[in-house]
Amino acid sequence: MTRPALNPCHLLNHLHAILDSDPYIDELGFIHPSQFAALNEELHSSSEPASLLSAETRSNPVRDTSSHTFFWHNEHKLGISTLFLVPLYNAAKDAFMDAYKRYSMLRGSQVKKDEKLDDNSLNSSASLMDIVETQVMKHSRALVLLSCDFGTAWNSRKLIVSKKLVFSVLMDELRLSALVLSCSPKSERAWSHRRWVIKMMAGNCSNLQEIVERESELVKTLAESSKMNYRAWNHRCWLVSYMSDSQVLLELQCSRDWAEVHVADNSCFHYRARLLLQMIENLRRNNKRGGLSGAEFHQEELDWVGMLIRRYVGREALWLHRRFLSLVWLKHLASDDQSISCHYCCRSSEICDISTFVKVELMLFSSCTIIPDNEFGDYQAQATYSAAYIMWLAKQMPMSFGVELQKSPQYEMLKPLISDIGKSCLWDSMAGSW
Repeated sequence: MTRPALNPCHLLNHLHAILDSDPYIDELGFIHPSQFAALNEELHSSSEPASLLSAETRSNPVRDTSSHTFFWHNEHKLGISTLFLVPLYNAAKDAFMDAYKRYSMLRGSQVKKDEKLDDNSLNSSASLMDIVETQVMKHSRALVLLSCDFGTAWNSRKLIVSKKLVFSVLMDELRLSALVLSCSPKSERAWSHRRWVIKMMAGNCSNLQEIVERESELVKTLAESSKMNYRAWNHRCWLVSYMSDSQVLLELQCSRDWAEVHVADNSCFHYRARLLLQMIENLRRNNKRGGLSGAEFHQEELDWVGMLIRRYVGREALWLHRRFLSLVWLKHLASDDQSISCHYCCRSSEICDISTFVKVELMLFSSCTIIPDNEFGDYQAQATYSAAYIMWLAKQMPMSFGVELQKSPQYEMLKPLISDIGKSCLWDSMAGSW
C-alpha cells in the first residue's frame, strides 16, 4: 500500500481533538488499515438505528482527502491506524520535547527572577507558565499513548500535577494511565504512575477505599486479557497496604475463585500470600476475639491448597504457595514449643503439636508420589515437587521434621525421587544433619 502524503502536525491535531472531545475514552488499539472497513460495516449493520446514537457514541472516523483512515472513534473506543504510527509518534515526540524544553527554561528563569519581578511581571510570567504547562500536558498525553514507556513524558506530568494536587486532575491521570494499559497492560511506567497518583490521593481523599476497589478490579480485568502479567499483580499486592480490614477479607474470598481456574499463575497466589499476611497482622493489631482467628484462616487456606494440589496434578505454583503457608505457620502461628492453638488440624481449641503437622504433610507427600502412567509427565512432576517440598520442610525444621521423617514409611520413597532430579548431594547433606 502506498502511503499518502500527509502533514504529521495536522495528524497530531486530529488526535488531540478526539482526546479533548471525549475524556472518557477507555480503550485504545492500533488497527491495520484493512480493519477500518470491517469496523464501520459492523457498526452500520447494528440493529440500533443510527439516528438513535448520540453524537458522543456515533462512529467518527477521521480521514484525509485520499480516503485513508487515520483514527476510528466510537463508544469511548479509539483506534489508530498502524500505517501512520511512525509519523504520528515523531510529531508527538517533537512537539512534546519542544514544549518541555520551553517549560524547563521558563521554570528555571522563574526561580531566579521571582525576587526581582513586580506584581504585573509575576502575573504575566505565571500566565505564560500556565500556557506552557498546558502544552506539555497535552503533548505528553499523546506521546504516552503512542509510546507507553516514554519516561520523560510521564515524569513531566508528575512534575506539573504535583504543583497543585487537584483531585479532578489526579483522576484524569488515573484515566489516562488506564487507557494506556488497555493497549499495553504490562507497561511498568503506567503502573508506576498509578501508584504515584494513589500516593498523592492517600492523604486527602475521602473515597480512597472505593478507588482501591476499582484498582483491584482493573487488575483482575487486565489479568484475564494478559496472562502472567507480573506487573499488574505486583500493583495489586501494593494496594493491599491501602485496603481496609473488610476489603482484605473480601479480596481473599474473591481471588480464590479466580485462582481455582488459573492454578498455573503464580502471581495470583503471591497476591493471596500478601493478603493473608495483612489479614494476620490486622487481627493481631485489633486483638479480635470474635470470628475466625489467624490460625483458622491459615488452616482453611492450607486445606484448600491441598485440595487443588490433588485435583490439578503437577502445578508448581500450588507447591510454592504451600511452602509459603508452612513458613507462615513456623514464623507467625506456631508457639515456642512448635504447637499451634485454636485451629490447625481440627476445629476445636486443642493444641496440635509438630507431629500432627508432620503427619498431615507426609500423607500429602505419599498421595502425590503415586505415578499411574509414566508417559504422563504431570504425575512425575507432581512427585518431584512433593519431594522437593518435603526436603524443604526438613531443612526448615531439621531437629523435629527430619526426625519424624526418618521414622515414617515415606522416608524410603524420598531418596529415589531426590536422586532422579540430580539432588543426591542435597539428600546426603540433609540426612547427615538429622
